[in-house]
Amino acid sequence: MSKTADTALPDPSRLPDTGRLPDPGRWKALAFIALAQLMVVLDATIVNIALPSAQADLGISDGNKQWVITAYALAFGGLLLFGGRIADLWGRRRTFVVGLIGFALASALGGAAQNEAMMFGSRALQGVFGALLAPAALSLLAVMFTDAKERAKAFGIYGAIAGGGGAVGLILGGFLTEYLNWRWTFFVNIPFAVVAAAGAYFVIREPSGTRNRASLDIPGVVLSTLGLVALVYGFTRAESAGWSDGLTVTMFIASAVLLIAFVVTEALVKSPLLPLRVLTERNRGGVYLSLGLAIIAMFGLFLFLTYYLQVVKGYSPVTTGFAFLPMIAGMIIGSTQIGTRLMTRVPPRLLMGPGFLVAATGMLLLTQLDLNTSYAAVILPGQLLLGLGMGTAFMPAMSLATHGIEPRDAGVASAMVNTSQQVGGAIGTALLNTIAASATTAYVADHAARATDPELLELQAMVSGFSAAIWWAVGILVAASAIAAVLINTGRPGAGPGGASGGNAEGADGAEDEFRIPVVAH
Repeated sequence: MSKTADTALPDPSRLPDTGRLPDPGRWKALAFIALAQLMVVLDATIVNIALPSAQADLGISDGNKQWVITAYALAFGGLLLFGGRIADLWGRRRTFVVGLIGFALASALGGAAQNEAMMFGSRALQGVFGALLAPAALSLLAVMFTDAKERAKAFGIYGAIAGGGGAVGLILGGFLTEYLNWRWTFFVNIPFAVVAAAGAYFVIREPSGTRNRASLDIPGVVLSTLGLVALVYGFTRAESAGWSDGLTVTMFIASAVLLIAFVVTEALVKSPLLPLRVLTERNRGGVYLSLGLAIIAMFGLFLFLTYYLQVVKGYSPVTTGFAFLPMIAGMIIGSTQIGTRLMTRVPPRLLMGPGFLVAATGMLLLTQLDLNTSYAAVILPGQLLLGLGMGTAFMPAMSLATHGIEPRDAGVASAMVNTSQQVGGAIGTALLNTIAASATTAYVADHAARATDPELLELQAMVSGFSAAIWWAVGILVAASAIAAVLINTGRPGAGPGGASGGNAEGADGAEDEFRIPVVAH
């Protein structure tokens, strides 16, 4: 017979072996959680490769094709905080399984789409269930892995998938589109989801006493959802309509007003959707901000390299996918070998700060792109450095985002990680693409009078635009490195009470110094 008692401990990552007994099935659970995360991350890029074929088959106009991407981004980005709170309230395993089943059904609808309305609806539903699934997955890791070394390994695997899964999606999307058809970029999610859901149901055992059963903050749900939707849509629209477009400006103003109202509401209500203690702790705040900036740089590069390799170099979709392999390899090595091995030995800022700088160095190489750039001499080493740096930084970032968090806040803290990534991706695609388009236009204006080959001029202008935008990405990664170095001051996990560097290991205000968890005595 088991009995539960609440015991105050300074840090769950420093639990002795005689503390809370670890879940014997936690490593099996990690396999299914990682599979689900891979499915979500793959979906962010796999559809991009299939979009031209799907557009032709379904008769989607050029003006509406963006909604295949935007419908997903709006639903996913707008509902992430709500999904994280539902996971805390309803139970993370249950939310995880429901998210998987819903995502599979939405994917089936997308694969069977006969018109643009079905396609847009399926993508919105994928976003809704993804918003349940993603924070539940990360928060399950947060409450199941409390030993510092095991946590490092678990988050190393998770970080590698979160960082490299998007590039894997490009490869898989190329294969499915070229050798089957675009519908399989949706159908492929179904076996992923079924296996992960079955495994989660039978293997995952969520620790008791970690739910937050407080009443749901309805005003917070409404304000945060509308504010994030307005923000994501504003950046998405800016990409096609421009930054001075009336509706674009209106969306940004509305987003600012709604999100400010959300913060005020969260400070006043008894049971907030996003407790401000999650954001104001300097280490987690530093992670959210630096990670969001890094994603801005990386997502923009995915777009530019895909176009460069296919349009300028003439690569097929499959060859383009394989051309991203050095980045994937770098991320896996950086996350599972460098980050995991060093995370319990050095403070996180000494991995994240240098990691983002290594990524910036790789990005710097890619600013040298021209029509005749050698893949082996420039693109390959640039991608490898980018992957190594991102993987090394992502691993401690994913872990630190939920490190020292109260169990009742694990879901919403995990949702904030995904929110920073999702908003960062939307901003990165829109911001860097707009910069590239402006530089392309300027190049054409400067060289049109002397050009003898219009097609050659067009390609040169495109590459010039890519190079200009990548320079901005370099600067953004340097800023991410600086933020990580300045704001993140926690010591290495498991270092003991004196392990913090530069301040309180769990926060400047000490609000998280005690982490109440259930200890089960048999």
